[in-house]
Amino acid sequence: MSLTTQLALFRDVVQQGSFSKAAALHDMDNSSLSKQIKKLEASLGVQLLNRSTRSFSITSAGEEILEQTHTLLDTLAHIHSIADTYQSVPKGSLRITSPIFFGQEYLQPVVTRFMKQYPDVQVTLSLDDRRADIIADHFDLAFRISKLRESNLIAKKIANTNFALVASEQFVEQYGEPKTPQQLLELPAVVYSNGSITLDRIRISETAHSSNMMTLRMQGNYKISDVRTMMSAVKDGLGYAQIDLFNLDRPISETKLVPLLTDYKLSTMDTGIYAIYPHRKQTLLVSEFIQYVQQHIGSPALWESYIPDYKKMYQ
Repeated sequence: MSLTTQLALFRDVVQQGSFSKAAALHDMDNSSLSKQIKKLEASLGVQLLNRSTRSFSITSAGEEILEQTHTLLDTLAHIHSIADTYQSVPKGSLRITSPIFFGQEYLQPVVTRFMKQYPDVQVTLSLDDRRADIIADHFDLAFRISKLRESNLIAKKIANTNFALVASEQFVEQYGEPKTPQQLLELPAVVYSNGSITLDRIRISETAHSSNMMTLRMQGNYKISDVRTMMSAVKDGLGYAQIDLFNLDRPISETKLVPLLTDYKLSTMDTGIYAIYPHRKQTLLVSEFIQYVQQHIGSPALWESYIPDYKKMYQ
């Protein structure tokens, strides 16, 4: 194994804070990784890590060498990136992370088309609603539905977020259709919650067609960590939900869902759907895949047609 590869393993052990996590990142077992770190230390003639049974700490020499390792590996990545810009056809490997439902519903069809068009490309698609560390976990590209935060990452907006309040026809028949936000809060809600985040807040206008906004908290006995299951619960009449339109997999006319409080303004709270990647990952492969995603989703996004006359609602 080359010195550069061993240094990359050392960096990942420190970044991940665990030999086992770093080993999984490289599809290695712990003992093989440990041997490579020991070989690196022997080659350099210094100890990089102080090890105990359950943990490790980095030595002073390790800290200095880690700093130079970051510089070295970033430089090598930049060299590869420059070379990639001169390629006429995307090639190589692409590691992508995405929320589960978005990946299943919108990225998988794109991956299918992309890999058929470029059969030599290798794709790893990691679906997880908990936000991954793009740098530490070596992802080339991430899709996120969130506010755009300042960082050392590049973000390209893929689509707007479009919120709606929906319930099943059965639910409305049982409880009646709410006419105000206050009446809505008296009804049971189905809430998305994945442990690290709970989406139980609604930013809605105080009165119909007003610009004065208020924040309300939905009440419900059912919290779900999966979007598809959440939508099934809403269709089954367990409660209403605040959704982004991309949560729909077909027009609401086919699912017996109805929009609620459409005369009230709903805030998207400055969120959007973004493709995010490190600066050094701005390769032909990444840019071409993003373009495929944009073509598949369309502009306006295909899900905006799932609720008829949506553009006239929640204004």
